[in-house]
Amino acid sequence: MRFNRMLLSTTLVVVALVVQVSVLARLQLPGAVPDLLLLVVLGLAFVYGHMAGAFIGFGAGLLADLAPPADHAAGRYALVLCVIGYLAGLVRPENGQLRSATGPMFVVVAAAVGSTLLYASVGALVGDTAARHVGLGSLLFTAAVYDLLLAPFTVPLIMALARRADNDPLAESQNGGGDVTTGWRASGTGLRIGNQRGGLRGKAARTRAARAGRIKGVKRL
Repeated sequence: MRFNRMLLSTTLVVVALVVQVSVLARLQLPGAVPDLLLLVVLGLAFVYGHMAGAFIGFGAGLLADLAPPADHAAGRYALVLCVIGYLAGLVRPENGQLRSATGPMFVVVAAAVGSTLLYASVGALVGDTAARHVGLGSLLFTAAVYDLLLAPFTVPLIMALARRADNDPLAESQNGGGDVTTGWRASGTGLRIGNQRGGLRGKAARTRAARAGRIKGVKRL
């Protein structure tokens, strides 16, 4: 990934983690906690694709595993968000732009349910049975509802920021001289110079031809 992608992704992940730990986790809502970190991964994966989504998801999940008050094995949520980011990137909209809210909202619900199931499954493998005491059905329902309510206020904004950072004119101007040539063509400067050169060459050719014709006419006389 380019530097602007890495910088934006890191900033959004850190901000989302801070808000989730310090604000959302303290709301004492019934069932699950709104997963702002999941929505950030989804929004970036919708723009950057499956490979970037997997890397961003792994990094975001690893930070969540290490951030207090985490009480589970490190790498557990990193695996979950890595898989979710990869799958979300596979269904990314064309050119990273939303044409309808139906598809992304469906992906948000599927990601909320899938991440909860995957997290509980990995926990069962390592002996963590906390989901059984809370109730897996309640966790799935509340996770889907909370993330679906939060998604319209976060996912479009994250996608807009990602597209803007990806199309940074400063970064594009550093890629080479292709952009300069495109700018010249757009302004018409190169074309006018070409036309002027062609006109000068044409005038020189016509002048030589006229001189040659006059010389031939004088010789014939």
